[in-house]
Amino acid sequence: MRIDPAELEIFKNLFHSVAEEMGAALRRSAFSPNIKERRDYSCAVFDGRGAVVAMGDHMPVHLGSMPRSVSAAIEHLSLGPGDIAVLNDPFAGGTHLPDLTCVMPVFAGGKGRGAKSNPAFYVANRAHHSDVGGAQPASMGLSEEIYQEGLRIPPVLLVQNGKPERDVLAMLLANVRTPTEREGDLTAQIAACKLGEQRLQEMTRKYGTRRIDFYLAALQRYSARLMRAALTRIPNGTYRAEDFLDDDGYSTQPVRLRVAIEIKGGRAIVDFTGSSPQRRGGVNAVLAITTSAVFYVFRCLLGEEVPACAGLLDPIEVIAPEGSVVNARPPAAVAAGNVETSQRIVDVLLRALARALPHRIPAASSGTMNNLSFGGIDPRTGVPFAYYETIAGGMGARPTANGLSGIHTHMTNSLNTPVEALESHFPVRVRRTSLRRGSGGRGKFQGGDGIIREIEFLTEVRLSILSDRRCFPPYGLAGGQPGKPGNNTLTTKGRTRRLPSKTVVNVPPGSILTIETPGGGGWGKFSTGKDRKD
Repeated sequence: MRIDPAELEIFKNLFHSVAEEMGAALRRSAFSPNIKERRDYSCAVFDGRGAVVAMGDHMPVHLGSMPRSVSAAIEHLSLGPGDIAVLNDPFAGGTHLPDLTCVMPVFAGGKGRGAKSNPAFYVANRAHHSDVGGAQPASMGLSEEIYQEGLRIPPVLLVQNGKPERDVLAMLLANVRTPTEREGDLTAQIAACKLGEQRLQEMTRKYGTRRIDFYLAALQRYSARLMRAALTRIPNGTYRAEDFLDDDGYSTQPVRLRVAIEIKGGRAIVDFTGSSPQRRGGVNAVLAITTSAVFYVFRCLLGEEVPACAGLLDPIEVIAPEGSVVNARPPAAVAAGNVETSQRIVDVLLRALARALPHRIPAASSGTMNNLSFGGIDPRTGVPFAYYETIAGGMGARPTANGLSGIHTHMTNSLNTPVEALESHFPVRVRRTSLRRGSGGRGKFQGGDGIIREIEFLTEVRLSILSDRRCFPPYGLAGGQPGKPGNNTLTTKGRTRRLPSKTVVNVPPGSILTIETPGGGGWGKFSTGKDRKD
């Protein structure tokens, strides 16, 4: 069979549409504001070997790491028709504990147990749950080991032959603060998997197994060829950079991220040797996260229409020393590795590539997800609540344009929680949400501005913040100035104090939290002349 370029494009978009429709179903049927409003979820389609073939336009930190979850489910379980696995263990295919991943095989011949011996596809989705137990409400607090961060789930069957595994679900719900919300979000994930199964089976009936298998393989080869072509356009050489996380929450010692990118003959070796050893606090990233960041950065070198297939990584080798902050060993705490270290990995990769492609790489964006979580007992209902959100910042200026303001960048692609949703669901009052004017770095092109988010707590809460770029500001490029670093403050009974970038505190009613997020770095030297870009 010969490849028809038009059909290749059709199948690329067909698989992508399945992932997108799964995401829409998950969003509409979820219970929590974090998934329904902020869209903190991702969906993808995999071939029968477990290689990703299509990703929804969702969260890069989820999507690049999800293949390891699918591989773990395939390795540890014998999945039959109607089965759905669930897992979150960062050391068995997961990322951090709040991210629950569901994996379902899709059998082309029908739904019976003997329909076909091997799956034709797998579908998977990942959603960040606002609480999975652990020491802190919302399971995103400062911790020293993974056992403090929440319930750790290896690959297990959540649904078998179409029927929920009630014992597994009961065990999970007994270990979280908000079981009704968790059950609702998990049910939405199950529904999204079943919808993906239905659409892929319809596609198989329409086009036939042989034709679909041919184009699944063709898409993988096509994406690998496009990546190799992109790498050949980068001058051969080794490009180095380093950057730092402020701290790990337990000491003031910065956390080093170091990379050397060797480009040679259409291939790339990305070597993180020299990065800090894994740390006491939860800034440790597992290998899935590091690989995800590499996938994201190199995919950014290609056009938007390139298929997001496993083939993109074929010409790229990742070296991440075991026991380092970019490839942590258990029982390391990892909650912030997913959200903060992933962003810094992107920053250091782009900084290195800027040496090779100075007129293509933007300045550093805010470089932090500004993770805010809190929980307590809702005085309106008398039941526990737990809330989690990330707060946007400034985008780095680009070589041809200013950075955007108040936007989620790089490894995150979520929205904010609308004030109305936040105040109706939780005992808080949002006093201010605005742009942080002047926080973007100056340059020929200006970095985007961060955000100021001010929240008043109407009841006693346990508050957790995992943020960064409070000490090391987002860098500028080509003579551009750095963005302004972020700042966290808490006002209680008229007294204001500065909070560390990573902290857990008990907060009395009436306290006001203010988070000022970093601006993006500027690009090019600032001028007051006619070449100044507004």
